[in-house]
Amino acid sequence: MTSIDWYDANAESFAERSFGPGMDDDRSRFLAHVPDGGAVLDAGCGSGRDALAFKLAGYAVSAFDGSARLAAIASANTGLAVRHLTFEAMDWDAAFDGVWACATLLHLPAAELPASLGRIRAALRPGGVLYASFKQGETERLADGRHFTDLTAPVLGALLVRAAFEPIDVWTSADGRPDHAGEIWVSAVARRPLG
Repeated sequence: MTSIDWYDANAESFAERSFGPGMDDDRSRFLAHVPDGGAVLDAGCGSGRDALAFKLAGYAVSAFDGSARLAAIASANTGLAVRHLTFEAMDWDAAFDGVWACATLLHLPAAELPASLGRIRAALRPGGVLYASFKQGETERLADGRHFTDLTAPVLGALLVRAAFEPIDVWTSADGRPDHAGEIWVSAVARRPLG
């Protein structure tokens, strides 16, 4: 079973658990670098929680998810035409002021991250920003039917630099969900250089 298979099989329960409050601080850190009303891509949008928040805040939102069932749920939750798409199939060129990849790139094998970051960079306009988050750690693992690539803050920062991003901020934060006590997230906002 792949991570996408897991999300297809558990789409409704996952969407119920994940749709609601949360991520306000991280969204604010990201949007501080996105022009008002700018074009934002929610890359791996899950339930559509963040895509809806961006839409309600006045941004021009596009979204995709690798799970066909989650893409359909996100479409219903947001009123957006959410694409069924994987990071490998991303095909945008300088289309967005911001790409939001919240807890999504972490499902890719570490070996696939550089190419996926390259496609995200290509999707951003010069000066556009990426938000990405990973669970803190130094391993690739399978947990509950999903693949996770865990990163530390220094490793995430170096990965972004190698992918020709300029890191703006890299930080850690505790997972606020009661059933995930003790888990730490590593997040970053990074810019596609203007030049």
